[in-house]
Amino acid sequence: MHYDLFNGDADGIIALIQMRLAEPKESVLVTGVKRDIKLLSKIVDNSDVSSVTALDISMEKNLEPLNQLLDKDIEVFYCDHHRAGEIPASDKLTALINLDAEVCTSLLINQKLNGQFAKWAVAAAFGDNLFASAETLANDIGLSEQDTEFLKELGTLINYNGYGASLDDLHIEPAELYRQLLQYPCPLALREDLASPYYILKQGYASDYHNVEQLTPISDNSIARVFELPCEAWARRISGVFGNELANLAPSTAHGVLTLNSSGNDYTVSVRAPLNNRVGADEICSAFPTGGGRKAAAGINQLPVTSKADFIDALNRFYQ
Repeated sequence: MHYDLFNGDADGIIALIQMRLAEPKESVLVTGVKRDIKLLSKIVDNSDVSSVTALDISMEKNLEPLNQLLDKDIEVFYCDHHRAGEIPASDKLTALINLDAEVCTSLLINQKLNGQFAKWAVAAAFGDNLFASAETLANDIGLSEQDTEFLKELGTLINYNGYGASLDDLHIEPAELYRQLLQYPCPLALREDLASPYYILKQGYASDYHNVEQLTPISDNSIARVFELPCEAWARRISGVFGNELANLAPSTAHGVLTLNSSGNDYTVSVRAPLNNRVGADEICSAFPTGGGRKAAAGINQLPVTSKADFIDALNRFYQ
């Protein structure tokens, strides 16, 4: 049986949409909330795995189960733009990895498929906060300003839906959202269908966003701004897209968004490097246990409350 493993955010979902529109295939879907990236460990012991596609999940975080699958002569196609670690040398592995800060998984798949579903790739790039790359591709394929703006909103909404501590926090489970979106070979058709997931996510986002308008930063200077969000489902859902918005509003400033976890003892952290200097987010977060990500955007799953000052200091020191 073929297994499709993919991040539950816009980039992961849309990368798989493009692949399965180009090559329909019956498969077992394995995904989760955006931070649930150690997906290969969930299937490595399954006896029915014959081949695997892995999209938008760090190879570095999945290296051990990946090697186990390859040792079993299971063919793996792996496409990603996060920290990869040492890529295994195996004739069973096809790896399409690019760590460039202006690239996402869906853009890599778009190139692989020679632009067959480029409108979907535009939405994914916007969702991953790669506005310059998204706009370049939109211009290349001749999208109107109105259609480009719609794909920007669509990508943002799909990405927003991936954030949460558990699937219960999400409006639509990522596997189900993928299935629904796969019914639209052209993403612009979602706008015309009033029953499409676009309208469900649009309503949820508007409701959640009302809460962030009242927030003020807990640390604020010309180098970095840090916000703290409460332990609420709306905060967990909005945190990543809120971080993206902050980055776009102040492109020379780094940003951190801390959301209190249910234990009350630690935070989930989203970090955005300055858009004018898209490096370092992965280094900052990886310096803390449970941290990781990519150069432009990264996170920490469990930052102890007692380490909040250390994190803010690290963020400021890196970009000073």
